[in-house]
Amino acid sequence: MSKDTMEIVREQDVVPFRNRVREFCTRIGMSLVNQTKLITAASELVRNMLKYANGGEVLLEIVSQNAKTGVRLTFTDQGPGISDIALAMRDGFSTGRSLGLGLPGTKRLVNEFDLKSQPGQGTTVTVIHWKHGR
Repeated sequence: MSKDTMEIVREQDVVPFRNRVREFCTRIGMSLVNQTKLITAASELVRNMLKYANGGEVLLEIVSQNAKTGVRLTFTDQGPGISDIALAMRDGFSTGRSLGLGLPGTKRLVNEFDLKSQPGQGTTVTVIHWKHGR
């Protein structure tokens, strides 16, 4: 299957990244609604990575599982990490002064969401949106 890695180190990297996500979605024939959900979630996660960890890396992959095809995005940073994941996953929680979707909103946009973080060791967020995801 297809995969690519992108470094995200400054705001100018966001638009080419979003375009690359769209390309991966188009390649598997994902509907416009599902593309929009994944791109919105990806934008939020990439902005978090820039804001809290001064950037990082994203692995984009086309994946297949049980006759389903989707796009998996893995965001990895070497930032400060998240000390309380349960709190960070609560609606309305923000360490920034933004009205962003936050992690809970991002999770609702995708079919699969996995967050691993260790204080002082960075964060890895993996999301998958299936071609026929809800």
